[in-house]
Amino acid sequence: MKLQTIQNRIYEVKDQKVMLDFDLAELYEVETRVLNQAVKRNIKRFPIGFMFQVTKAELESIRLQVDIASIENKTLISQIVISKKGTRGGTQKLPFAFTEQGVAMLSAVLRSEKAINVSIAIMKAFVFIRQYALSHKDLTEKLKELENKYDTKFKDVYEALNYLLSKDELETKQSKRKRIGFT
Repeated sequence: MKLQTIQNRIYEVKDQKVMLDFDLAELYEVETRVLNQAVKRNIKRFPIGFMFQVTKAELESIRLQVDIASIENKTLISQIVISKKGTRGGTQKLPFAFTEQGVAMLSAVLRSEKAINVSIAIMKAFVFIRQYALSHKDLTEKLKELENKYDTKFKDVYEALNYLLSKDELETKQSKRKRIGFT
């Protein structure tokens, strides 16, 4: 399984890196309802820090992070099997979000060879993202420092340009005025 495929399915919600139930179900090659049923049967393995149901606002935030049509289709398709209402594939349920610990616990709940391999790949993706963020934290701080330093310099240049432009404008206005007084 490609690391990039998994990384594209890791979203940031509530300042945490999470994966949504329908993405996990697709990776594990099970239906979303099967994944959620397995979680509900083993709910003691998923305390508050391991999973949560996203709100509509959080789902909108995720939609901003990815292609809107893609996420709508996945959610609707994953819920069509258990839906009874007939609007655009059924009622849309809010997905569950699993943190890194929740994803690790899924491999214990879904006891298949595929689940084990996928969980290992997902853990590698989470570790890679964490290492990437830590290694680039210093670079980000340096860029912010440079921005602050040069923003003040550019501000001075901007003010000088505005002064010169306004000075030229004032001189043009003065030359176009009707002269009064002695000739």
